[in-house]
Parts: sequence; structure tokens; C-alpha cells
Amino acid sequence: MERTVVDNPEAGRFEMFVDNKRVGFVAYDRAGETIALTDVETDLRLAGQGLGLMLVRHALDAAGAAGWSVLPVSSFVRDFIERHPVYLDLVPLGERARFDLPQ
Repeated sequence: MERTVVDNPEAGRFEMFVDNKRVGFVAYDRAGETIALTDVETDLRLAGQGLGLMLVRHALDAAGAAGWSVLPVSSFVRDFIERHPVYLDLVPLGERARFDLPQ
């Protein structure tokens, strides 16, 4: 099973494909050097395969590589960052309390 994630800036989302079929996305709003990750959706028929985790990891890695700040508006993204604190530095200090993340 081939899994790929691509950025689709026209649609405002990172999209995941499994065997060339779109099975999920992380929606975002980008303003300058800040990206707000607003929603995560995956095909429920593929539940339990970690697709959402892979999508969020890809989005956060892309944001980090680009030097962007991240606003984890989606609770799924916020929870991911809380469980993987290596990504906490992407969230600006002044915004962490808003998302109940550690300072």
C-alpha cells in the first residue's frame, strides 16, 4: 500500500493518498509565516491505520522545515503536539495557553 502526503495550497490542505486515492486531509489557513491547522479528516473505512497521525506529522514537519509557526486549532493536532513535545516549539509561546499547551 503506497501512502503519500502532498500539500495542496489551492485547497488549503495537506492531502493523503493511498494507492492514488485521497483518503484524508489536514486543512489549514496560512497567513504569512503562521499556519493554523484547523481540521483533520480521514476515511473511516481505514480507521486504526494511523493515517491521521501520519498526516499531522507531515504537516508539522513541513511547517517546521518552512520556518512557520503553528496554531493547533484542531483538537487532534493539539493532542498530537501534547503527546509529541518535540513539536511544541512550533507553537509560539504567546499562543500556547490558548491551546492549553505547556509554556
